[in-house]
Amino acid sequence: MAISTAIRDLLAGEQVAGSRLGRKMVDALMAEGLLHVFTHRSRQTYRACDIAALRRYLVDTNEDYRVLETSDVNTRASMAVDTGNSKLVSVRSCPGFPINSYAPIECSLYDKPLVVAPQEGTFLFVSDWQQFSIPTDVTVIGIENMENFRFVRQQRAFFEDYLFRHHLPITVLFVSRYPQSTDLRRWLLTIPNHYLHFGDFDLAGIHIFLTEFQKYIGSERSSFLIPDNIAYKLKSGSRQRYDDQYQRYKDIESTDIALQSLIDLIHHYRKGFDQEGYIVR
Repeated sequence: MAISTAIRDLLAGEQVAGSRLGRKMVDALMAEGLLHVFTHRSRQTYRACDIAALRRYLVDTNEDYRVLETSDVNTRASMAVDTGNSKLVSVRSCPGFPINSYAPIECSLYDKPLVVAPQEGTFLFVSDWQQFSIPTDVTVIGIENMENFRFVRQQRAFFEDYLFRHHLPITVLFVSRYPQSTDLRRWLLTIPNHYLHFGDFDLAGIHIFLTEFQKYIGSERSSFLIPDNIAYKLKSGSRQRYDDQYQRYKDIESTDIALQSLIDLIHHYRKGFDQEGYIVR
């Protein structure tokens, strides 16, 4: 794959016109919070918020970008000389996704028992996810922010109360799509468990759920976690976050009544609220 000059310019820290990146790429990178947007009358340009994070995202979402992991422009040629196979550069060294829990869960890996019970301050990483299975009476909660994912114990009462009121299994396996790849979603498609998405309460966060998860899993087996007090939280949220996302996601809609109500609230208060606000300090 030839890396486009637009991507190379982003990785060099330059501003790039949206027309050079293409709508699909801009939408994906904006949804991940990887771009700053600059408006020049009717034209928009973009700059990487974090070049290292952008590089990691590109590599994790498309194996063809693996060439970006090396500074050697002749990587394919040198690997072909050394191994006879230039395509080795596209092999992902760390497939899979992290998992966490605040109570032991009896799972299985390669049909052998695996008790998921990370000690506080740690979590596990499932690399051979195709061989990983969990009990059917477990709710899978996907957490977008790594800080929330690390500190699940500080949010236990919040999660258990929500699950009880929404008649979902109290036993929880927490998952994260960090690094950003499709492995987690592909695994979710192989299991019957309900998927509950816990992300930021803003338009981009909802867009991630709708386009990266619910679109594939379906509305009957997936839902967006919406706290009862979210209206109160939005009052003290970020106006800048809303303004930055408005043009890109202003027309976002959902057939789910509860999720559409959240979208309406975000537009009403013209603010977004980070999920970290639910960590008990």
